[in-house]
Amino acid sequence: LSYSYFVYGWWMVSVQAFNGAGDTRTPTWINVIFFWMIQIPLSYLLAVQFGWQHSGVFWGVFISETSVGIFTLMLFKRGKWKTVQV
Repeated sequence: LSYSYFVYGWWMVSVQAFNGAGDTRTPTWINVIFFWMIQIPLSYLLAVQFGWQHSGVFWGVFISETSVGIFTLMLFKRGKWKTVQV
């Protein structure tokens, strides 16, 4: 899990940059998609359905946090957040 914290830290910083620039929709959708639609179902699937138990939750969180960090980095580099009108 600690390996994903570097990318997760980037996610936290960039989401606050989006919020500070007035783009509050992007962080909201990122949270809905990556945490409610990916992390929770994936952790459940790996832990319960595949029988990985605690390791399944670990890998579900790891995959979700890593992917949300990479995705947010791509959105941040695109720069669309700079054009949001408040």
